[in-house]
Amino acid sequence: MQSIIEYAETELRPFTEKPFGSVDSLILSQFAYINFEGIVPGPGLCSKTVRIKDCLQAEHFTSMLIETRYPKKNKSLLFALASSPRFRNIRMTAYVSEFDPTSEKQFSAVTYILPDGDVYIAFRGTDDTLIGWKEDFSIAFIYPVPSQARALDYLLDISKRLPGKLMVGGHSKGGNLAVYSSFAAPQSVQRRILRVYDHDGPGFKEGALDCDGYKRIEDRIEKTVPQSSLIGMLLEGHKKYTVVESSRFGVMQHDPFSWKVAGGGFVTTEEVSDGARYMNRTIRDWISSLSQEDREKFTDLLFGVIDAGDAKTFSEITLEWKKNFSAIFNAIRETDPEMKKFIGELVKDFGLLLIHNLRSKRRTPEVLPPELKTENSEP
Repeated sequence: MQSIIEYAETELRPFTEKPFGSVDSLILSQFAYINFEGIVPGPGLCSKTVRIKDCLQAEHFTSMLIETRYPKKNKSLLFALASSPRFRNIRMTAYVSEFDPTSEKQFSAVTYILPDGDVYIAFRGTDDTLIGWKEDFSIAFIYPVPSQARALDYLLDISKRLPGKLMVGGHSKGGNLAVYSSFAAPQSVQRRILRVYDHDGPGFKEGALDCDGYKRIEDRIEKTVPQSSLIGMLLEGHKKYTVVESSRFGVMQHDPFSWKVAGGGFVTTEEVSDGARYMNRTIRDWISSLSQEDREKFTDLLFGVIDAGDAKTFSEITLEWKKNFSAIFNAIRETDPEMKKFIGELVKDFGLLLIHNLRSKRRTPEVLPPELKTENSEP
């Protein structure tokens, strides 16, 4: 068994011998979490590129890994890719990283040009910022959210600037952006898309996938989720998916570095765990029971409380936990009585759904309909 870092260290074959696949996509999607400001050219400079091995610059390590989860693992991935004959000569361009508190947008993307000229567009998932996480919650009641609209603009811009076939992918919210931009794109761009890789990305607001654009691209979407997937099973998403084994437990399986690789592909299993199916069904039922107004109210209240301190990221909340948690608790105490009642009712409803679904699970084993069965990943 290997991790994606070990795969990058040991898979030396070029893409002409072992074609680009899901594991390669996850690696490039995870690599997109690194801050390439000042290293990789922006979108207006697509004619200029840097190779992955050119990113191995010690003077930039601190800025490259800032606000990334798992900085040590990301650094190890950088070293593995920069030394690998499979990855080191992949060219990078069109790096963007945008953060707008006013519109509540957190967006970043980078474009890779493979040796054969195929283009892989990687959208970054949610970073450590509170704004980034609030935008994720907004997917349940806003369509499109600002980063989805920006992802479409980015895909269209790259499709004009670079020739060749396109692949689009991302992890977490990045997977959602990959799917959205691909099905929202005009047919002329869709015809150039070889594959869309969604690595444990959340789904969409009800009805978003009921469109011709999604139907045209549907059979080119490869969705992968870990056994205990929570993020990737939220809302309305792609029905077919491959389940990957992970070395971690519960929601921590969202971590790409924990996904298992063997024989050049993911180690797969039949289905997500019973616990994950139970929790996912409960969350979906609960979200479906809320009006659009209540979803928005809940999100604003939740992040209004979390944002009570001076912290702008979850890491900052943890680092100065005494000051920030004190501010959060004060904000909870000072919440309007009507809001407290509203939250109490939401929590009560969620609890009742937990009990109801648990009883249903005990009475009859859940049988998945054919359209929710998983597909095998490539060997």
